[in-house]
Amino acid sequence: MTLIKPIPARPALTSLLSLALAALAGAASAQGTGEPQQLSTVTLHAGMHNIVAQVAKTPEQRQIGLMYRKQMAGHEGMIFVFDSPATQCFWMRNTLIPLSAAFVAEDGSIVNIEDMKPMSDESHCSKKPVRYVLEMNQGWFAKTGLKSGDKLTGPLFR
Repeated sequence: MTLIKPIPARPALTSLLSLALAALAGAASAQGTGEPQQLSTVTLHAGMHNIVAQVAKTPEQRQIGLMYRKQMAGHEGMIFVFDSPATQCFWMRNTLIPLSAAFVAEDGSIVNIEDMKPMSDESHCSKKPVRYVLEMNQGWFAKTGLKSGDKLTGPLFR
């Protein structure tokens, strides 16, 4: 029988690992501190209108969404990307600004648009399975004349 001796811990490696884990834990808990998240962006097009949308694609990014923002430029928004089409429902917990959500099919077609009140747990759902949800300042879709059936274009859509 061969006995394997445990390798003694190296203090420098242990300290480095502890620091890395603490940094990761701090970053994760920072999301709950009331700070808006900053994500990579994509440019989408709605007719002659350009939208600079932050891309929320992980479960944590989608959960936080536009929470804690005090303002957002008129041409900016956030697009929530899901792995496959499904009925999606959104609420406005910890979201300070009024938003409109466009529920968008895989090809970029707008299924339905819902106006949402700040700081509300009221659910707003897609009328059929969608792969994307685009949140913009409330009234942006009405102001630009976009409605159900219209199509968004950009690198995300098939």
